[in-house]
Amino acid sequence: MMYRCGRATKEGQETVLAVEISREGFDRALNNAELSRYVAGVHPDRATWQRNLRRSPARVQWDPERDLHPNPLPHRSLRLGLGGEAARRYADEWTVSIRDVTPLARQIHAQVRAGRPDEAAALLPAESPYLTDIKPPTG
Repeated sequence: MMYRCGRATKEGQETVLAVEISREGFDRALNNAELSRYVAGVHPDRATWQRNLRRSPARVQWDPERDLHPNPLPHRSLRLGLGGEAARRYADEWTVSIRDVTPLARQIHAQVRAGRPDEAAALLPAESPYLTDIKPPTG
């Protein structure tokens, strides 16, 4: 997600934080989340989706994952937005650690700009699939 802030280069977005939350908290947010857009076949009807969206403390959308340039990749990543009770719990209960990774973001950016994508990729944090029953909607 570092690309969204230009790897700490966009005005007003010069700091990048890595926030670790508990698995329990993340699962709770996911289990109480609603999709950010109506999907026929997933929701019984648009009115039900809108009602559920208003009541939900979390929203989910699926964004294209990006490479270092940042071109879209053929798979998607979950983006989870928190509000209300979920936002309070995130701040007060679920947060395990917060680290300033701004120097790392800038180092990755410098490697990409210098035409050294392999060196940039080697600096990226390790990622693994999050095993859950939640699947991105089709269409």
